[in-house]
Amino acid sequence: MTGYVIRRVLWVVPVLWAVATITFFLMHAVPGGPFTQDKDVPPAVNEALNRRYHLDKPLYQQYALYLWDASHGDLGLSFQGDRDVAKLLKDGFFVTAQLGLMGLFVAATLGMVLGTLSALNQNGPLDYLGVVFATIGASVPNFVMGAFLVVVFVVNLHWLDSLGWGGPVQLGDVFHASAYNWRKLIIPVISVSVLPAAFIARVTRASMLEVLNQDYIRTARAKGLKESRVVLLHTIKNALIPVLTIMGPTAAALVTGSFIIETMFGIPGIGRAFVTAVGRRDYAMIMGSTLFYTLIVTIANLAVDLAYAAVDPRIRYR
Repeated sequence: MTGYVIRRVLWVVPVLWAVATITFFLMHAVPGGPFTQDKDVPPAVNEALNRRYHLDKPLYQQYALYLWDASHGDLGLSFQGDRDVAKLLKDGFFVTAQLGLMGLFVAATLGMVLGTLSALNQNGPLDYLGVVFATIGASVPNFVMGAFLVVVFVVNLHWLDSLGWGGPVQLGDVFHASAYNWRKLIIPVISVSVLPAAFIARVTRASMLEVLNQDYIRTARAKGLKESRVVLLHTIKNALIPVLTIMGPTAAALVTGSFIIETMFGIPGIGRAFVTAVGRRDYAMIMGSTLFYTLIVTIANLAVDLAYAAVDPRIRYR
């Protein structure tokens, strides 16, 4: 197990290099530059800005400089305000992680409960309810769901608020109840969690139905075990492998931020900062955000692989 983990961790380096290389050259292949959009900038100022951020150098030198700095933990300076990209990512990730973890908790809980109930009541009312939810949730984009919730619960019923972040912005405030404004939290969390909850529900239902038809489940029932014991100890545990497979990418996608939802509701996370950086051609912020997302995804996939062995003792890594 230790050797497997070490090999997977070492593979992160070439993955990050490949992503950085592809992103760097695709980003610079787009015509124009970060300072060519503002026509009022004098040529002398434009040249000074290009020198400041090494944009006056040949492309291969820019690439080599960025890789050298990134290997030392320096992701460069944002073109907007000369702010350190690593610090911007650190500050924005705290908010984004809260939104993602809350959404993941809601999606996993709702999806697994509905999927399990659907499988245990196949072709019954609960099964049809779960299928309807999974179909609607997988078909409606999160920004459409967010707009619908705003119209119903903010505009018409006046129960919730829609703009700004309703959670703590500093780590020390996490355990303070006064730092949470649930009127602002509910709609963004539901908006980001409905789609993954729908996929988790569908995969859970299919996996549960497959396990329920196995011989050892029939044997357990024939031995007189209680249905709750059969479901909790034998069925759900053995049905978790496919669910864990999609939980890794889902967790990474939610924790690294929902670009549209953060922009839509004015949440100061890295997703919103990334969208702004793309619009402004902020090369350093685009590169830093992409590498950060890649790192989170690789960590999430490694965690899922290790969780396989915890759920199924037959799985061993060498």
